[in-house]
Amino acid sequence: MIGLLRRGLARGFDLAERGLNRLAGPALNPLAQLGALGFFLFWIVAVSGIYLFIVFDTGVENAYTSVEWYSTTGHRWHAGVMRSFHRYASDMMVVVMALHLLREFSRDRYRGARWFSWITGIPVIWFLYMSGITGYWLVWDQLAQYIATTSTELLDWLPIFGEPIARNFLAPSSLSNRFFTLLVFLHIAIPLVLLFALWIHIQRITRPRVNPPRVLAALTMLALLAVAIVKPAMSQGAADLARVPSPIGLDWFFLPLYPLADAAPGALWGLLAAATVMLAAMPWLPPLRRMQPATVDLDHCNGCGRCVEDCPYEALQLVPRSDNLPYQVEVTVNPDKCVSCGICTGSCPSSTPFRSIGPLDTGIDLPDVTFASMRERLHELAAQAASSPRLLVIGCWHGAAGAREGILSLPCVSAAPPSLIDYALSRGFVDGVVIAGCSESACYNRLGVEWMQQRIAGERDPYLRTRVPRERILQVWASPTEGARLDREIDAFRARLATLAEAPSPEPAAETPTNVREAAS
Repeated sequence: MIGLLRRGLARGFDLAERGLNRLAGPALNPLAQLGALGFFLFWIVAVSGIYLFIVFDTGVENAYTSVEWYSTTGHRWHAGVMRSFHRYASDMMVVVMALHLLREFSRDRYRGARWFSWITGIPVIWFLYMSGITGYWLVWDQLAQYIATTSTELLDWLPIFGEPIARNFLAPSSLSNRFFTLLVFLHIAIPLVLLFALWIHIQRITRPRVNPPRVLAALTMLALLAVAIVKPAMSQGAADLARVPSPIGLDWFFLPLYPLADAAPGALWGLLAAATVMLAAMPWLPPLRRMQPATVDLDHCNGCGRCVEDCPYEALQLVPRSDNLPYQVEVTVNPDKCVSCGICTGSCPSSTPFRSIGPLDTGIDLPDVTFASMRERLHELAAQAASSPRLLVIGCWHGAAGAREGILSLPCVSAAPPSLIDYALSRGFVDGVVIAGCSESACYNRLGVEWMQQRIAGERDPYLRTRVPRERILQVWASPTEGARLDREIDAFRARLATLAEAPSPEPAAETPTNVREAAS
């Protein structure tokens, strides 16, 4: 059932992202920037909240009138707009958070080493909702009265308080400025805890995106401004604890469960507890699938650090050398963080297929998909190729190529070093190479698409040699639902290769010395 739900969501996200890619391009696709948008919206909420706090009266008698003063008088074009900014950015943050959670679930990016980011995201949900709910209290209108009464009655249902909160704090005779000061403190303190939780949430990610592209940030600001002007946030009448407020307009982003809290508080607590436990258990629910983590071969590692630099999940680090060879550092793998993407293998200078003497070992490798098996698979595919021009398709498990027959299938296309492409073309095994990776806006291993593009462009080590004809290389970044587009681009590529004038064969590549350490150094 979970797998069926995940596949359905994945298809929906793929279709939406394809449309947004055509409209705005992968770099400005908001679905590819959900985490960064969440941080950006947090800062909008924080800055607008500080602005509003300057002109807000924290006393219970004047809280409502101070909000009305800057929302409906001549100050509405700055303080009133800022209030709407604060409200709608908070609502949008809930939407971004929900989409981010569902997208990671649909991509199956919450298991194995990714459990940490998933688990630390659960407190973020709780703190975000607590921040919003305490903010609604401060307005002290009829909606705030309803939220305060329902929230305290919901807390009273738990057997942890000796005296009912609603009776002690929300009676007309007992509500005081001191209680409102406490609410202000909570509304400031909880977002600070939320920011700390967000910082923890990204600790196992290399180069986390906490700022969206400037154009996307500007468009987000303009959209919030437009909504703030067209539909400004307004209060719903002053609170009166002597009366039951009715009717009430709810913010369905932050308050969708409050009607259930009215009817059955016990059922709501049970629902929240069950949802939290379910989310926390998901990374360990069957089927559990995890490849073996990367392993380091010190005989072929000179501690250059390229794999450490390229790892998307901070699973690698340089430590003092443990053997007697003349190098200062070596690479170690944290198996709890390694997602077995193989990007480290593709970045290692020892990963060269030109070697003809001795076993094809490399400095860092995946036990389940070794570099030697990549070259062996290349030879098999070249021997099987019958039609001309002959192609080698290097496909990502998570892209349009998937697990197709007749391709070199890898957990990430960046697991294949550029030298493998050079080897396939310069030795005449194939006439062209197709790199079929994930969609640019939805790379399963975060940086795989970016690193491969930079390696081929000669912008990142290990780079593809300039002698390799780029016209014989096709890059297709396509999601699992874009198999038809992949086929069309491969057919067009075949046609282009067929029309290329025959050029002199490139000079054979020099054999890499057996001692790869000397070649790397």
